[in-house]
Amino acid sequence: MTKQKGLGRGLDALLDGGGDFDKNEGVLQNLKISYLHPGKYQPRTSMDKASLAELADSIKAHGVMQPILVRQTTGNIYEIIAGERRWRAAQLAGLREVPVLIREVADEDALGMALIENIQRENLNPLEEALGVQRLIKEFGMTHQAVGHVLGSSRSSISNLLRLLSLPMSVQKLMMRGKLDMGHGRALLALHGVKQIEAANLVVHRNLSVRETEILVGRMSGAKSLKKHKSRDLLLLQEEVSSKLGAQIAIKPGKKERGNLIIHYSNLEQLDEILAKLRN
Repeated sequence: MTKQKGLGRGLDALLDGGGDFDKNEGVLQNLKISYLHPGKYQPRTSMDKASLAELADSIKAHGVMQPILVRQTTGNIYEIIAGERRWRAAQLAGLREVPVLIREVADEDALGMALIENIQRENLNPLEEALGVQRLIKEFGMTHQAVGHVLGSSRSSISNLLRLLSLPMSVQKLMMRGKLDMGHGRALLALHGVKQIEAANLVVHRNLSVRETEILVGRMSGAKSLKKHKSRDLLLLQEEVSSKLGAQIAIKPGKKERGNLIIHYSNLEQLDEILAKLRN
């Protein structure tokens, strides 16, 4: 199954500026690997052994290029806020020390940094992303729109991601194992209960694409239900494009995957603004 990329632009909303760590905002030094321990806010439920081995090979050749973000807890004990994969891979590579950036971070900020770091940089599966976003909302009291702003994603994308958590637990486990991706999960949302489980098992057994999954869901729920599902997605897409362009747009599907994208403007000044955004 195809793996979806992270949601957006990075850590800057909680790290006050660019995606790279600022040496002036903490102490940059090397620490013994044994001084570090995993952070309690790690959203990843498992780490792929093959991926860790590849990272370990890279570290053997080039070292740890990005310092691990930590905070001191007691004595020589440091909690990892961001960079647990680098820490684990460094152990596999046989390193005794790793570069770290030590910062004084409150619990609530550590939570936000850890979740966003992992959502953006660690290639989480859709369910891990959804659970991370859910924690940002519950533990920070953030709205979908606020989370979208932090992650560089639209409110509708955040809402769609969270809808995956309504799938049956057995289906969620398939997503956790990488058997289903975001597109498969969204298609399965058009079904309910046992039918979602049956369809998910068929998708995995037959190794169906997202498009093939949509067709399967249509057959199991009826064409009318599938049409409603597509209409809902179309409206969300129109809303997202309209928001980015600052103008009302209409998407009109045609035959054989063709269609029309209509952009409405009120005056020439608005047209110039739209054209400028398209050029950029």
